[in-house]
Amino acid sequence: MNKSSVKYRQAETLNRYCRLTLKPKRHLKKFFSFCMLQSLYNSIKNEPLEWAVDEEELKKVVNEDQGEDAPLRLKANPFLDVPHDKKAVVVKQGFLQRKLHADIDGKRTPWGKRGWKTFDGMLKGMVLYLQKDDYRRDLHTNEEVVSVHHSLAEPAADYTKKPHVFRLQTADWRVFLLQAASKVEMNSWISRINLVSALHSSPPFPAAVGSQRKFCRPILPASQSERQLQSHARMLESFKADLEYQEQNPPEGRKAKSRDLEEHRVRAEYLQHEICRYETYIQVLEAWRKEEDEESMLKKSHSSPSLELEVATPTVVKVRRNISERRTYRKAIIPRFNKEV
Repeated sequence: MNKSSVKYRQAETLNRYCRLTLKPKRHLKKFFSFCMLQSLYNSIKNEPLEWAVDEEELKKVVNEDQGEDAPLRLKANPFLDVPHDKKAVVVKQGFLQRKLHADIDGKRTPWGKRGWKTFDGMLKGMVLYLQKDDYRRDLHTNEEVVSVHHSLAEPAADYTKKPHVFRLQTADWRVFLLQAASKVEMNSWISRINLVSALHSSPPFPAAVGSQRKFCRPILPASQSERQLQSHARMLESFKADLEYQEQNPPEGRKAKSRDLEEHRVRAEYLQHEICRYETYIQVLEAWRKEEDEESMLKKSHSSPSLELEVATPTVVKVRRNISERRTYRKAIIPRFNKEV
């Protein structure tokens, strides 16, 4: 093969690659050798590049590839996995109406996404599943998956358009408005969500250290943990001390900048929310522990041979059932920011 034919082949290969990649020849000759360009051209010729996949087709492929061990992902952040335990106990189940009130970091949800939707709610472990169809419960194709770690549920007293509405604020400061069928169901959902959060929420990580003056909330872990009551009490005292220091050191009066005032307001709002959340956790745990002690005493007295038969009457069993159903709602549910800190 003569030199002219080799040169012609090189030029033809370069032209084809340039037309394929839409890049000028001088740019390719300057930074890439002919052998590399030829190998790239042959590779693309043998295995053509795929065009952009449609979103609907991509969802179908993802749903087909999902198996039993597929991780749950948040709809608001598909890159964040939600830790879930297959052996977790179903704490509460029932129909709920949901409205998105605020997105991550408390940003208001756009008007077009604030409509009410009906779901089959199931609180299993530390995850609240909001599902459209009951028959698809075993699949991980939920419309909304909400992790309730470090969350706070409370009655939405300021929302008057619908009855029996409670407010759920998650660890990333998303806010959901949820409507139950009755006031009893609303109190039951609030009590159980707060109890699960208080029992299994791990202590938060220490705040980051840096030169940035802007206030940033610490990251709250999603893993489960034990020994929560003592940890919550320590965190409550720490937040109370921080809020007291915050109130004693406000920005300088007239010389304060608007940015400093906004930072002070955001930090104070965060501290007040954390104080309210940990106070609720402590009250829920104390009520739950007291109830467990009462139930253990009733079981012990029922099984003791030295006691008379009158102790194990149906009346005693009925009293124990009422205590377990009530869950001491009046002690567990407190209004938001009802204490002067």
